[in-house]
Amino acid sequence: MKKRIIIFTSAVLLISCLLIARSVSAGEQQFIKPTDAENYVGKEKTVCGMVASATYARRTKDQPTFLNLDQAYPNQIFTVVIWGSDRKNFSNSPETFYKGKTICVTGKIESYKGKPEMIVRHANQITIR
Repeated sequence: MKKRIIIFTSAVLLISCLLIARSVSAGEQQFIKPTDAENYVGKEKTVCGMVASATYARRTKDQPTFLNLDQAYPNQIFTVVIWGSDRKNFSNSPETFYKGKTICVTGKIESYKGKPEMIVRHANQITIR
């Protein structure tokens, strides 16, 4: 009888662990590709891609930093915008620190001149993959 209880308990634990592992890995897939971002304008999402080009427009009004994912400017697919007033929230210069790296950015997807973008105000909105 004890052997059956142990086997049953072990089976229940194994199934529980598998279900938890499955839900965790499903949760990790909650990001979208830059090419799909245009379908989510107005929504909070996580977009992941490689920083193909990065520019700090220091002489432009509001001194934006642009991180273009998957394709460089002027053929950018998705742009991360960091305003000059928010650069203080980053310990490194975003245009050099993130360039060439695969990142995920979380926030509200907006549209600017028909292209999807996300304004990022804090470094914790960006993770390196």
